[in-house]
Amino acid sequence: MRDLLVAGGGPVGLATALYAARAGLDVGVVEPREGVIDKACGEGLMPGAVAALTDLGVPLDGHPITGIRYVDGEHVAEARFRHGAGRGVRRTTLHRALGDAVLAAGVKTDPRAVREVVDRGDHLLVDGEPTRYLVAADGLHSPVRRMTGLDAPTTTARRYGQRCHVDVAPWTSFVEVHWAASSEAYVTPVGPDRVGVAVLTSQRRSFADLITDFPVLVERLRGAPAPDVRGAGPLRQQSRRRAAGRVLLVGDAAGYVDALTGEGIALGVAQARAAVRAVVAGDPVRYDRDSRRLSRRHELLTRGLLAATRHPGVRRRVVPAAAALPWVFGTAVDQLARPA
Repeated sequence: MRDLLVAGGGPVGLATALYAARAGLDVGVVEPREGVIDKACGEGLMPGAVAALTDLGVPLDGHPITGIRYVDGEHVAEARFRHGAGRGVRRTTLHRALGDAVLAAGVKTDPRAVREVVDRGDHLLVDGEPTRYLVAADGLHSPVRRMTGLDAPTTTARRYGQRCHVDVAPWTSFVEVHWAASSEAYVTPVGPDRVGVAVLTSQRRSFADLITDFPVLVERLRGAPAPDVRGAGPLRQQSRRRAAGRVLLVGDAAGYVDALTGEGIALGVAQARAAVRAVVAGDPVRYDRDSRRLSRRHELLTRGLLAATRHPGVRRRVVPAAAALPWVFGTAVDQLARPA
C-alpha cells in the first residue's frame, strides 16, 4: 500500500511530494493536466519560499526581489526584505524546475484526476487504489475539498485576478503595487527583459480596460508587445477544516483569502512540509492545527487590509499612510516575508 498520494501537480503538490520522498515515504502524484502548467499568478516568491525551495534542491531561475513598493500617484512607500531576497520566477519556469526535481527523486506522476475517495478507516481507496493518506493540493476550486465535504461557503465580495507578461526591462528590484480606486496592479520582475503584471479587482472587466486605471503604469509599458492574459477567481475560498480523517488540504485547496499580500507559494510550501510531518507521525489532526498556525499571520494581515480598503476613504489613505509611517509598513512587509 502506498503511504501517500498527492492530488494536484502544481508547485505546492510537487513540493509535498519532494518532502514525502525526503521522509522516505512511498508517494505518488496524480494530475490530469500533462506537461508544464501555467496559471494566473503574481510570480513573486517571498524570501521564505526561496529558502524552502532552495533547501529542497529546486533551482530558481528568475530575477531578485528586494522588497515591496506601494504606489498611488505621487505617494510612494517601500520596504526592503529583512530576511534575504525574494525572487520573481515565471510560473512555468518554477513548475518545470519542481517537476524535474520530483522526477529525479523517483516520484511518479499519473495523468488523471481524483474522482472518488472512500475512507476505509485504516486507509483510503482513491479511485480504487489503496493509500494511507491523501494530500489535496488541487487548487482554489479543489475537487477533493468538495467531494470530501470540506468545502465551506464564502460570503465576502468576490475578487478576481488577471495576469500577463510584458517584454520590458524591470525598472526596479521591488514588487510594485499600484493602487487605484477599485483595483491593484502588481508588477513583478521575472527576468532581465520581462515583467509580470497582475491586476486584482472585484470588477468583471477586461485586462485592457482595467490597466487604464493606472496611468503611471500604462506610460511605463507603452510600446511593449500585447500581453497574453490569464485569469483566476473567485479568489476567496474557505474550508471547514484542513484535515478530515486521512485527507489533508494544502495550499490554495486549504482555503485562500486573497493575493493582495503575495504569500501564496511560501505558505503553501510551509503547509506541504507540515502535512508530511503529520503523515509521518500518523496524526492528521496535528496538521489541521499546524496549518492554521502557519497561516494565521498571513490571514490576519490580508483580511485586515481587504476589509479596510473596501471603504473608498480608507483606500485612498493606504499609500499616503504607509509613506508617512515607514516603520509600520516595513513591519507589515517583514511579517509577510519572514520564513514560516
